[in-house]
Amino acid sequence: MIVLLVDDEELQLLRLEKEVKKVMSPDNEFLTFGNPLKALQEAKEKKIDIAFLDIEMPGINGIHLAKELKKLNPLVNIIFVTAYDNYAFEAYKLHASGYLSKPVNSAKIKAELEALRFPVELEPKKKIQIKCFGNFEVFFDGEPVKFSYQKSKEVFAYLVDREGSSINVNELNAVMWDEDHKSYLRNLIADIQQTLRGLGCSDVFIKKYNGYSIDTSKVDCDAYEYKNNNPNAIRMYRGEYMSQYSWPVFDE
Repeated sequence: MIVLLVDDEELQLLRLEKEVKKVMSPDNEFLTFGNPLKALQEAKEKKIDIAFLDIEMPGINGIHLAKELKKLNPLVNIIFVTAYDNYAFEAYKLHASGYLSKPVNSAKIKAELEALRFPVELEPKKKIQIKCFGNFEVFFDGEPVKFSYQKSKEVFAYLVDREGSSINVNELNAVMWDEDHKSYLRNLIADIQQTLRGLGCSDVFIKKYNGYSIDTSKVDCDAYEYKNNNPNAIRMYRGEYMSQYSWPVFDE
């Protein structure tokens, strides 16, 4: 995620950067500018996700800069930072995500980040990305993973839900069906293994004796990030978890 911070007053910009970094992951890319025109030029080269903008600035003010940023990315989250209240109506017309009064602090910033108008998608770090919020989906480098059987996907979803715990055939069978389908289940397990092997990600799936699990360190997962208190994942959760299946219960 790319975060833009713009304020023509150096001390205010340093304070803003310090307070923002207290509540945002260091994995994000932070761009700081005292010159709004240079900030706009940089935004033409990079997709800005969140912009903290001072309003009273020479050259172009924060309101005008926000309009230009929205032309480049209509889903950019604008958070105005100002010592004045007389711009609130203009900020409202721009559908800004937030409006902070100086002096800023990390608590105020955290509150605005938790209520962004446009939730920011999680940045993929691993080749396998797993989406649990809403319908369950699996992606490889951003493309949907296709299993040979739909039921294979559900079995894989259950292993994701168990967060690395080893699950035996009896438990899997009981969750998936009301009667004995262990032979079919072993075909589904083989399908999962073959699919992951074909993607070069066979190490995601772990088989030990009669137990199966996934290596959670090998995947990106919104539910795991939620439980690690990632604010982006927390904003993405809308009360739906693996919605297409009857068995999941999300432990918040």
